[in-house]
Amino acid sequence: MSDLVIVESPAKAKTIQKYLGTGYEVIASMGHIRDLPKSKLGVDTDNNFQPQYIDMKGKEDVIKDLKKRAKKCGKVYLATDPDREGEAISWHIAQMLNLDMNANNRVAFNEITKSGVQSGMSNPHKIDVDLVNAQQARRILDRLVGYKLSPFLWKKVKRGLSAGRVQSVAVRLVVDRENEIRKFVPKEYWSIDAKFTAPGSRKVFEAALVTVDGKKLEIPNQAEADNLLARLEGAEYTVKSVRKRVTKKQPAPPFITSTLQQEASRKLGFSAKRTMKAAQELYEGVDIEGIGAVGLITYMRTDSLRISDEAKAAAAKYIETVYGKEYLPPEPRSFKSKSNAQDAHEAIRPSMPDYSPERVKSSLTSDQFKLYKLIWERFIASQMANALLDTVSVDIEASGCIFRASGYSVKFDGFTVLYVESADSAEENKKMLPPLAEKDKLKLKSIGGNQHFTQPPARYTEASLIKALEENGIGRPSTYAPTITTITARQYVEHEGKQLKPTNLGEVITELMKEHFKNIVDARFTAKMESDLDEVEQGEKDWVAALHEFYDDFSKTLEKAETAMEGKRVKVPDEETDVVCELCGRKMVIKYSRYGKFLACPGFPECKNTKKIVTETEGSCPLCGKKMLLKKSKKGRSFYGCEGYPDCNFMTWNVPSNEKCPQCGSSLFVKGGKSGKLVCEKPDCGYERELKK
Repeated sequence: MSDLVIVESPAKAKTIQKYLGTGYEVIASMGHIRDLPKSKLGVDTDNNFQPQYIDMKGKEDVIKDLKKRAKKCGKVYLATDPDREGEAISWHIAQMLNLDMNANNRVAFNEITKSGVQSGMSNPHKIDVDLVNAQQARRILDRLVGYKLSPFLWKKVKRGLSAGRVQSVAVRLVVDRENEIRKFVPKEYWSIDAKFTAPGSRKVFEAALVTVDGKKLEIPNQAEADNLLARLEGAEYTVKSVRKRVTKKQPAPPFITSTLQQEASRKLGFSAKRTMKAAQELYEGVDIEGIGAVGLITYMRTDSLRISDEAKAAAAKYIETVYGKEYLPPEPRSFKSKSNAQDAHEAIRPSMPDYSPERVKSSLTSDQFKLYKLIWERFIASQMANALLDTVSVDIEASGCIFRASGYSVKFDGFTVLYVESADSAEENKKMLPPLAEKDKLKLKSIGGNQHFTQPPARYTEASLIKALEENGIGRPSTYAPTITTITARQYVEHEGKQLKPTNLGEVITELMKEHFKNIVDARFTAKMESDLDEVEQGEKDWVAALHEFYDDFSKTLEKAETAMEGKRVKVPDEETDVVCELCGRKMVIKYSRYGKFLACPGFPECKNTKKIVTETEGSCPLCGKKMLLKKSKKGRSFYGCEGYPDCNFMTWNVPSNEKCPQCGSSLFVKGGKSGKLVCEKPDCGYERELKK
């Protein structure tokens, strides 16, 4: 009689079955099987928040099959994901199958490899009720906020809106940043920059004016810049000091969930949702040619930087073999996790460090390969030696003014031979300096004043918003991606390129929440709730008490808001455009539907004119010469089509440019991104050339 092992997904089941072999049957629950009902609150607030769980709609066949197989098997092992969510799924399955809640039938796999699966099966334990209660408390909290607050928004703004504990704070961060940008007043300032050559060298290098008569430089306007330039006219420029030193540059730690999402956004252009989809696939198992199904990375929802000794040893062996012993640090590196990190899992790393990205590339999808390469390189680099940089800083004196030039050269590349964190890339722009010595007389090639203006804070991107959520203690590794997906799907926030911009709806909702539900959109309050949930997980706080602390005050706040807003309704202002309605002459406004944005006449219902929103691009159609428009496919992928459609049906995935084909004069299109080429898409032309670097 085989033992039964229950996991969430078929891919994970397939991989684990390979390692367990005969004597075990591995099946998938397809995620959660029980949840709160969608049609009602499902929480008894008068009876210590007792949840009313029901079997999930559409899971009838799965539940029937689980019960049938459990009756025929020897022992049941619950092997769902090793986190709060996975623990709750195991708990629900155990209740449904009437399993002994004190039995050691819970197993966890940090990595789905042969050793990882064998280790998990060798160490079964009881279901962690504290972990389950932390998940229950989070689920009930979110249900209370969503089901109590959303109807309030329906009545006071419009139907179909939703509010959430974490999503509301995320939207507020985006709205507050937009308000900072609007209020920002640019301040003028000037810099004095000069170019020099050194004795015996033709290499031109730059230096900036930093002090005047020993005081730090501030040039508020052109008049003062001109005064300084006049003072320096005809001056002699002498090297006052040359400071050289060797600096060490340490590698970044391996990824945790938030840093993986940030770096995948910066380096790969992935959304958080896309990143986690590929990471889940890499964790659960991929069919690798010559090996079979194997999990290529450790569990991808973690905020711990811990690395096992075995993984460090495997990385060291690979580094020494491929790069040489000099690329190993004096001792294996360890990284300190933040104080509130959950240390149940390791950092995100390749489960088998000797499986390089190129070795498995042919078996992976494009997204899987790109993400695996990022994870693998980051981890291997984290176990490599420091990079050593020869840095030099030169002070140049003239008429009581000090100019400063700095640069560096690489003495030993260390970990940078493999990987450099994207946030560090700006350092690569520092210039090499020619050999310089004290008292050298320099030749001035040019000098001038440059006007600048202070810049407002940048809008959030997905990467920087995730970083802000993490730094403020809002949400946990499993919540970042769904939070961003939710606030964009609800049309509270929209993408403008890579930036996140609040919609009028998002701003109205946030202002309403700030006025009547300060705690819900307060970052510190939300972070305190996360800390309370952590205490529940660690067995230090009762989950019912944690819910009372929140709900007792929240219910009173909701009553006050209902009273204060009695008979009132908030209007969401329309976003006016420059597009004129050809039927009535009014300026059209942007409206939203479940399919996205469109243009509508504000004169509705007298005028019912609507239009699609079109974005013109550079270049023109190679078939008819009309404008090219940016369009979206049904799956949301960008493509480019002729504005003359359907009379002209030209379309392309390649990006139009303003360059013309030297052979036929048509617009050229960029194929293959920044490292690709320019191609002519006019039939029978065939011109193409590499992009200039």
